[in-house]
Amino acid sequence: MKIARIALVGDRSPNVKAHVRVPALLAALAERDGLVLDAYWIPTGDAQAEAASGALAGFDAVWVLPGSPYASEAGALAAVRTAREEGIPFLGTCGGFQHTLLEFARNVCGLAGVAHAENDPEATDLLIAPLACSLVGHEGVVTAAPGSLAEEVLGAERSVERYHCNYGPDPRHLPALTAHGLVLSGHDEEGGPRIAELPGHPFFLATLFQPELYGDGSDPHPIVRALAAAAVAHAGARAAA
Repeated sequence: MKIARIALVGDRSPNVKAHVRVPALLAALAERDGLVLDAYWIPTGDAQAEAASGALAGFDAVWVLPGSPYASEAGALAAVRTAREEGIPFLGTCGGFQHTLLEFARNVCGLAGVAHAENDPEATDLLIAPLACSLVGHEGVVTAAPGSLAEEVLGAERSVERYHCNYGPDPRHLPALTAHGLVLSGHDEEGGPRIAELPGHPFFLATLFQPELYGDGSDPHPIVRALAAAAVAHAGARAAA
C-alpha cells in the first residue's frame, strides 16, 4: 500500500470545526478507501519558508484549509503557488479558495495590486470582498459545469454544500482569471462562483464551501476522497520515477 505525504496548510485551532474533523477524515480514507495519507500540519507562518526551501514541493498533496484570516497571507499564497507550479495535487477550501484566486490573480494574471478585504480592509482594489449576505452556517446548491473536474469528482451535476465564510470574489476581476486559464466550474443558484479548477494540472481544485463539514465527519466528501486518490497516485508516480 502506497503512503502519500500531505501538507495541511493552516493555523490549526480547536475552534475551527474543519480542523477538528481532519483526523477522522484521514482515518476514514485509510480504513474505507485504502488511501493512506501521512499528514503534516504546516502553519501559514512557516509555509513561505517551507516553499522557499523546496520542502513543500516534496509532498504528494497540498491542502490549504479554512481558518482565515491566516497568520500569514504570504505563507498561504506560497503554498498555493508551489502546488500550482510543481504539479502537486491541490485542494483549497473556504479561505483556501479565496487565496487560490488571489495567488492566481497576482502571479498569473499580473494583477499585483489586488487584495483580500479580510487581510487588507483599506485596500482600494479588492479581488476578495465581503459577501452581500454572509454564508456562515449556510447550505446551498452548487451546480458543476458539464465535463469539468468538479462534476467528475462530485459524481453529479448538482450537490448541496455547507459554508462558513463572509468573503468571496468580486465579479469585476473574474474575466481576467478565466482569460488566463482558471476555470470557474461550480456556481451557486445566483451564479456566484463556488468552485475553481485548473485544466492541465494533475489535480487542482478549490471550493468556497467546506467539504470538511460534509455529513457527520465520518465519511469523507467526494472532493476530499479525490484529493487523497490524487495524492496516492502522485506518490506512486514518484516512486516509479
